[in-house]
Amino acid sequence: MKENNRGHRSAEQDILFTRSIKAGKRIYYIDVKQSSKGDMYLALTESKRIVGGDADMPTFSYEKHKLFVYPEDFDKFTGSLNEAIQFICDKQGQVQQRTVEMHDSDIKLDDLEF
Repeated sequence: MKENNRGHRSAEQDILFTRSIKAGKRIYYIDVKQSSKGDMYLALTESKRIVGGDADMPTFSYEKHKLFVYPEDFDKFTGSLNEAIQFICDKQGQVQQRTVEMHDSDIKLDDLEF
């Protein structure tokens, strides 16, 4: 595996499979990654663009939140996620169904500032 100039593996190198979901100012990434021992796990990332500075000279940065889910927890995680979604639907009524475009990421992680 290639290393960056600091001797660390690039985060993009660990990604075996990826999908991105663009949702307004946010992009959600669903990645399957592999540890140095060869074990695969799920990495969920929310990346939100933050606009700062003034109107004449705006600055952009990205706020990132990550969650890692390991195979031994998939059943518990998906079961609880489905229960939470069902709870919301029961309390608020059916959430409006909108088509969400899922595709291989057109944005490379190296292109984003974190």
